[in-house]
Amino acid sequence: MKIDYQSLEKKIKVNFKNKNLLVKSLTHKSFDKENNNEKIEFLGDRVLGLIIAKKLLEIYPDEKEGILDKKFASLVNKKTCLEIAKKLELQKYILTFKSGNKNNNIEDKVLADCCEALIGSIYLDKGFNSAEKTILSLWSKNIKNSVITQIDAKTKLQEFSLKKFKKLPLYKVISNTGPRHKPLFKVGVKLIDTRLFISEGKSKKDAEQNAAIMCLKNIKKIWFGMMLDFYYLKIDTMKIH
Repeated sequence: MKIDYQSLEKKIKVNFKNKNLLVKSLTHKSFDKENNNEKIEFLGDRVLGLIIAKKLLEIYPDEKEGILDKKFASLVNKKTCLEIAKKLELQKYILTFKSGNKNNNIEDKVLADCCEALIGSIYLDKGFNSAEKTILSLWSKNIKNSVITQIDAKTKLQEFSLKKFKKLPLYKVISNTGPRHKPLFKVGVKLIDTRLFISEGKSKKDAEQNAAIMCLKNIKKIWFGMMLDFYYLKIDTMKIH
């Protein structure tokens, strides 16, 4: 199956001098154990981080470091890279052990990693300015939406636990199953005087987030119930007097 890499170059508006570098950035280790995109992905992750951090400082020069850190994390995480990868339809260009099959379903992690590797290849082939231009173009909508910062569940749970109990939530990996290319993590979290809330995810981080969400939902119910009990106890006490 011949892959039309030229159509991808048109999408990202980059004309590679070294076409092999572009192909390598989209070659998964399952296709070629020696000549794959692992090291370029490592580089692309750092290039993406540097450019996004630089842009955030330009847009929000007076913002607090903690808020900038949350905005940064939301812009460079695997979820956002996956979103960009799907927008570029990278699954059409990636070489894996499944390449050539009609049912070539590329895992989300592979897509996100290839997005970072693509950035690394642009930097190596065209330099920093070209990489910066490409990233700011592809991430423009996400950067614009970063005006609204949404605190993740783990952060909310941590803030709640520190405020109420003066201690951090305790996370525990219950299991790690599935093949290496498609793992399934099961993680539990508990606070003082709560049961262990267990959830799953495609990565340890995702599983922790899902467990934190579950814990927060149950805590709201528990605290609401306690408030109701206190309210009715107060009414009953007033009736007695």
